[in-house]
Amino acid sequence: MSKVFIAHKSDITEGQAKGFDPLNQGRDSLFIVHKNGECYGYKDICPHYGDTTLPWKKDKYLDSKSDQIVCAAHGALFEIRTGICTQGPCKNQALTNIELDIRQHNEIWVDITTIKEF
Repeated sequence: MSKVFIAHKSDITEGQAKGFDPLNQGRDSLFIVHKNGECYGYKDICPHYGDTTLPWKKDKYLDSKSDQIVCAAHGALFEIRTGICTQGPCKNQALTNIELDIRQHNEIWVDITTIKEF
């Protein structure tokens, strides 16, 4: 298992999300939400349609209250903690979770093989 450094927790504002392009593909392939001191990582693809990314513009993954993840293309809403769709065309489906390895100094690392599966 080979892991790659993504960011420090402090690089993602509390209550916000941020996309990352760890493989330098020219688009964010994963995003991390920093909510209530915890970080949650997901693949940046809506489960409703295989190649649709979620944000309407860079790093805009959350609704206006920062309570849910939103797919700008379909209006689907997802729980931040679980990634489960609560409203929209993919209801009860879920975003693909990316396991985060939070290390010393609040460094966020992910398994590079997991990212390559995208």
